Amino acid sequence: MTFRTALSGTALSAALAALVAGSLATGALAQSGPLVIYTSTPSDQMDQLVARFNESYPDIEIEYFRSGTTEVMNRLEAEFAAGNPMADVLLIADTVVMEGLKAEGRLLAFPEADTTDTDPTLHDSEGHYFSTKLITTGFAYNTDNVSEPASSWSDLLDPAIAGRLTMASPLYSGAAMIHVGTVANTEGFGWDYFETLAEHGAIAGRGNGGVLSAVANGEADYGIIIDYMPLNAAAEGSPIAFVFPDEGVTAVTEPVAILSSATNVEAAQAFVNWQLSEEGQRFHVEQGYLPLRDGIDRPETFPDVEIEIIQADPALLLEQSEEIKQRFADLFGG
Repeated sequence: MTFRTALSGTALSAALAALVAGSLATGALAQSGPLVIYTSTPSDQMDQLVARFNESYPDIEIEYFRSGTTEVMNRLEAEFAAGNPMADVLLIADTVVMEGLKAEGRLLAFPEADTTDTDPTLHDSEGHYFSTKLITTGFAYNTDNVSEPASSWSDLLDPAIAGRLTMASPLYSGAAMIHVGTVANTEGFGWDYFETLAEHGAIAGRGNGGVLSAVANGEADYGIIIDYMPLNAAAEGSPIAFVFPDEGVTAVTEPVAILSSATNVEAAQAFVNWQLSEEGQRFHVEQGYLPLRDGIDRPETFPDVEIEIIQADPALLLEQSEEIKQRFADLFGG
């Protein structure tokens, strides 16, 4: 279809210039204003992330609520029920939760997100959520208390080790939810693995921060924990070391998503793209995370070892999520 205009060449040029200027002004305005993020990222790291992001987007004013994934979702579900969700963006450890929200129509698709140099299988195929980093779960030990450390998941079943072992709970931590569900669905482990740990005296707290503290302080000899916390602590001189078990590690990718009820969609899209950008990925490495983007080296805190991932289907874990939490609570308390 052809459009005709009665404007003269000069008038048309002026009109086009005004249109471009208006578009630029709209774009600048769109990447400004308040942006509310609900996250399970530790507060100190979130503060650093906001500060770095604001170097590129100084006019976006971020406010965030931070807690464990379960408490974040409890708050968000209460807001859904009240018809007043406050968050624009969700940044949590748990793809299982993201799958559930997608199925409920709670996430806004962003198929235009810039996923350059990242594995497309790490993101939702329809663009409802995007992985931002790789966080594995293995185990740590106190180097003052342990002279000959375990090297495998099966080693942890030894009563002498299990009786001095702590772990995060899937009732609080998204990464723990993925870990427990994955192990419970892996041949050679299953729920028998956790039943044996419980029988031999292993305990569960809440989040990974509590596990780090218990092991670093010597209250526990071993802790099942996400990788970057003990690796960062060891680099700062804490008596703790992290083990990538022989059988492999479970993993989460801390996905980011825009809620379908978001009030500042343009700023939310800018935040998602920054997470996936080279700048954002290099920042994640500075914080001690494994990057997703090709061509970016892993953190110096990580040993030069091959990392094997034990995988499970997020849809299956979503289907089993309540059962996983209940069975774990029956074994270790709620």
